[in-house]
Amino acid sequence: MALNASTTVPFGLPEVAAVLVDENFVRHVSELVGGTLEAFTIEGDTAAAFTATVVRTVPTTRLPEIARKVVGEALTVTQRESWTAPLEDGSRQADIQISISGAPVSASALQKLVPVDGQTRIDVEGEVTSSIPFLGGKIAGAAEPLVGKALNLQAQQAQSWLESH
Repeated sequence: MALNASTTVPFGLPEVAAVLVDENFVRHVSELVGGTLEAFTIEGDTAAAFTATVVRTVPTTRLPEIARKVVGEALTVTQRESWTAPLEDGSRQADIQISISGAPVSASALQKLVPVDGQTRIDVEGEVTSSIPFLGGKIAGAAEPLVGKALNLQAQQAQSWLESH
């Protein structure tokens, strides 16, 4: 199932890029959805190409009852972001891979940060897949809105975070 989201944050690209990989911000977003930040690592210099890995435990309360019976009360979600170095205009992009422990669902997305008149547009495009034969499309279809909302929430919270910090 396809993921598509776009939002504009009224802050410059360097500030937005920095907040998206700030451990305190990532913890804030994790807790906002009722989850817990289990691990956060950055490999490389964030001024160049680097990789950020986030491991969260999130509740399954928003999943259908039948899914909760299979996966339990919480899921461990690993989000690995491979960021490019800034391009000449300052834009950046991250290849995002999301895996969910104990659930046959994964997601991949490309997140682009684009400078627009002193602001930053965040575009996310990707897809959610499931490895279960025959039912995989239905499972991915049910998961797609949740993954899309999570990625969009992160972008929206970046603006709130920058306004208050």
